[in-house]
Amino acid sequence: MSTLLALSSLHITLALVFYSVGVWSERIVRRLKIWHLAFFWLGLCCDYVGTEMMAQLAGGFQFTTHGFTGAAAIALMALHAVWATVVLVRRNEAAIHHFHRFSLAVWSLWLIPYFSGLWLGMRG
Repeated sequence: MSTLLALSSLHITLALVFYSVGVWSERIVRRLKIWHLAFFWLGLCCDYVGTEMMAQLAGGFQFTTHGFTGAAAIALMALHAVWATVVLVRRNEAAIHHFHRFSLAVWSLWLIPYFSGLWLGMRG
């Protein structure tokens, strides 16, 4: 296994850990908190870095289902993190208490490229 592949896999796995901790802890307490936001941003950063490394290994963006779902997942994670930031800055109590619904949906969609990438990596 190349160093770049190992580092990209590490970053993608850290993204899974950070994002899952943020989303599921928010879901359990049913209230968006600032530390959840930190985990959303950490997950997004790790996913972006890991994806960029994977793209280098693949010779650039791949116009495949995995490529498109991965790009969509990063865009959704970014939207999610920005929206969570706005909700907390505005101190909108209703949104703070219901934000976990959006978080769980984004996390679930993010799992599609995560597991498809894992499957493709084991297959190839």
